Amino acid sequence: MKRSYKNPILGPTGDTWQKEACFNPNVIKHASKYVMVYRAMSKKMDYHGVNLNLSTIGKAESQDGLEFKDRQQLIKPEFKWEEYGCEDPRICKIEDDFFIFYTALSSYPPKAEGIRLAVAISSDLKTIKEKHLVTPFNAKAGTLFPQKVNGKYAMILTADTDNPPAKVAVAYFSKLEEIWSERYWRNWYKEREKYEINLTRLNTDQVEVGSGPVMTKDGWLLVYAHIQNYYEKEKRIFGIEAVLLDKDNPQKILARTVGPLLAPEMEYEKKGQVENVIFPSGALLENDTLKVYYGATDTFSAVAETSLSELLKSMESNPVKEVFKLKKYKKNPILETRSNNTWETKAVFNPTVAYEDKKFYLIYRALDKDNVSRLGCAVSKDGFNFYWRLEDPIYVPRMDFEQRKNLNNYSGCEDPRVTKIGDRFYICYTAYDGFNPPRVALSWIKSKDLLNHDWLWSKPILISPPDIDNKNACLFPEKINGRYLLLHRVGGKDIAIDWLDDLGHFDGANWLEKEAAISPRPNSWDGKKIGIAGPPIKTPRGWLLLYHGVSDVDHQYRVGMMLLDLADPAQVLSRSQYPILEPTEIFEKEGLVPNVVFPCGMTLVDKTLFVYYGGADKVICVATADIDELLKNL
Repeated sequence: MKRSYKNPILGPTGDTWQKEACFNPNVIKHASKYVMVYRAMSKKMDYHGVNLNLSTIGKAESQDGLEFKDRQQLIKPEFKWEEYGCEDPRICKIEDDFFIFYTALSSYPPKAEGIRLAVAISSDLKTIKEKHLVTPFNAKAGTLFPQKVNGKYAMILTADTDNPPAKVAVAYFSKLEEIWSERYWRNWYKEREKYEINLTRLNTDQVEVGSGPVMTKDGWLLVYAHIQNYYEKEKRIFGIEAVLLDKDNPQKILARTVGPLLAPEMEYEKKGQVENVIFPSGALLENDTLKVYYGATDTFSAVAETSLSELLKSMESNPVKEVFKLKKYKKNPILETRSNNTWETKAVFNPTVAYEDKKFYLIYRALDKDNVSRLGCAVSKDGFNFYWRLEDPIYVPRMDFEQRKNLNNYSGCEDPRVTKIGDRFYICYTAYDGFNPPRVALSWIKSKDLLNHDWLWSKPILISPPDIDNKNACLFPEKINGRYLLLHRVGGKDIAIDWLDDLGHFDGANWLEKEAAISPRPNSWDGKKIGIAGPPIKTPRGWLLLYHGVSDVDHQYRVGMMLLDLADPAQVLSRSQYPILEPTEIFEKEGLVPNVVFPCGMTLVDKTLFVYYGGADKVICVATADIDELLKNL
């Protein structure tokens, strides 16, 4: 986007009510003039018993959309629900009236429940004839679509802005009076997920409506604010993005920008009340020119423009529309600790799965109060409800290399991955004594013994070399070109790949090496390190491998996917740009290790992919996907 050479087009003046800032402008063209409404901030004042900068809404006019004059205060607090300020207006004309939506503050210091959406209605843009509180819940950045959608008035708004994650959503009304109906909104809020437009890429994004929707021949163009790394204030990146929505179903994304159209660069965008902030608040389309009005550093108003046709062409070339995510089971977590079993009192997590005889055998890591890991088992017929959970562990530390040697550290058998080859289930797990670096161990059990719950595991052997950290290992479920294939992570960063002529290769002299590797992607959600989730699944297009990635920005554990070549799995055919699973629920964000989703197993039953994962190293959860839909997004 090209910034106007006249930027900033509006700033503070000597007037008391707009002495501190004039920002977040919204512009409408009316009677051959450009009318701007904007947030004005006063100098510090004593107001209703507190000392604050009071926000009100100003109005200015222009002949060219750049030089605005004749400023006046249009909206100021009058009612209890807006007592402490009126912020961030958006204007649209519906029938004969102008509807100015704004953020109303009813508390100070502001609290989420006192930050709500309101509307002021004017017939002439000189006086306000009525005002209403719109939402009874926390919301901002709302406005009406400039024309009806499927015969109904339509609104776009941002709910839960101050109880993140924020949700951009739509609402429909049969009559205008429903816009401020508390009953309507309480019912809407209960089902708000039904009305969401999924604009986030990562769970750490914050998105908010910017401009009102602009009608184009291809659909509704929405310019919006996309804030990366929102939960780490010093790492936030404010950007202006755009999305094209279906004209009859605005929840359907047709195209979107790859990244920010604009980010803070200029002095007025970097230095002000809040540094390094730009926030879109208005858009105007004239012929092929799209003007985007925005606030800069919560101090100034500015404008930038671009060619609409070029913008749409660029957006349509982006293969990612709505970011694909696995569907989390609503009744997660599916397994939690049991206080009556000493071996699983502290945590149960990081499960693998074996699907055999139409049953799901979940083999999971369990932690006792002394931080010793053993493996437990639970059985399900539907993959969600585990009707039988064994009282005793099915696998315990047996060898010296997994016995506790440091009383102040973890030890035992960790993070299993199970692969069926022939009539055996092979298990790779992390063997750790709490003193030496963790290593990969291999054992197996016959299928009939697993079905009979006879836990006759073979004697485990170490397959990774001494003195080197190695974990996250599994066997491929079949030989490729006559050779076994094993994935692991050596040195704690890459997914390593080794080919084996036979599984008797490991004799105490030969170890896993690193014949090939798949690496992290710097400055990304998987930029610090990656490791496999569960054993890959064969599909007609390639080997489907899910993997966990740790961010080099926020250090969260997320899950992505990739397709590996059927004949040469060292060749990555495609890899998801964004994670398909990330910590969003309280039991994924809070636990022994916060902000972790960590799968060790998945299985395909008919067309449903079941992915089992640990949440925050504390509980066990499941997520699913239709395999065809998933592959469509790779």
